[in-house]
Amino acid sequence: MLDFLQQYSPIAQALIATIFTWGVTAAGAALVYVAKTVDPKLMDSMLGFAAGVMIAASFWSLLAPGIEMAEQMGQISWLTAVIGFMGGGIFMRLTDRLLPHLHPGMALNQREGIKTSWQRSTLLVLAITLHNIPEGLAVGVAFGAAAANLSSATLGGAIALAVGIGLQNFPEGAAVALPLRREGMGRTRSFLMGQASGMVEPIAGALGAAFVLYMQNILPYALCFAAGAMIFVVVEELIPESQRNEANIDFVTIATMAGFAVMMILDVAQADILSANCQAHTANIVIR
Repeated sequence: MLDFLQQYSPIAQALIATIFTWGVTAAGAALVYVAKTVDPKLMDSMLGFAAGVMIAASFWSLLAPGIEMAEQMGQISWLTAVIGFMGGGIFMRLTDRLLPHLHPGMALNQREGIKTSWQRSTLLVLAITLHNIPEGLAVGVAFGAAAANLSSATLGGAIALAVGIGLQNFPEGAAVALPLRREGMGRTRSFLMGQASGMVEPIAGALGAAFVLYMQNILPYALCFAAGAMIFVVVEELIPESQRNEANIDFVTIATMAGFAVMMILDVAQADILSANCQAHTANIVIR
């Protein structure tokens, strides 16, 4: 995978990675071709798993590299982290307040954002699209950061982040498509609406990579901004949605921890592998 991506520019790398994450969203939406419903316990667990992935990714793939990068650039690291992190959360709050959307499982009169006459299906898609903006941005910023040749950001880390985001996109695609199918919408239209929520990720990914490539002095802020935006989505939407059914709370909590563990393994393991490869390379040079 590394060899394949290294032949492309960072913007193209981000685009390829986010097309993959969009594809996983489509795979989740494709469940409408085999079922109208998914067991609520399973769906809640998948959403909990997604929350765990995003929490871990926010720290290991975004916040920690951003803080280290700020130190390397001579910035006040904690101040950079706070400004970027809170900026991401505030941005998502403003978007959440303005963009019309409806969370899965809620009645039409519980829609959020500015008032509109848009259909329920459109509002459901917009709710998940709201999740996917920071996810695509995070992947793009990670690939842009990897191109800066700083030790705190690597191509392997960016790939691990894309894989983690892809894993948690599966239940998001299903969360849009399955309710539409239950309400009587045809399979193909339900699928198309479900996958549409992931279309924003390649756009956000390419823009994020391009932005940090041409403004590298704000890279630490951009990484922390993406982390803050993702944490906002987790706390404001994913965790509450996953724990609506009180009978499933303990199981969902374990699923959230499992998601965190999987993303942690992806990120830490790639760092260990990279370190081992560097040591082996150094040993070969010494022997020669």
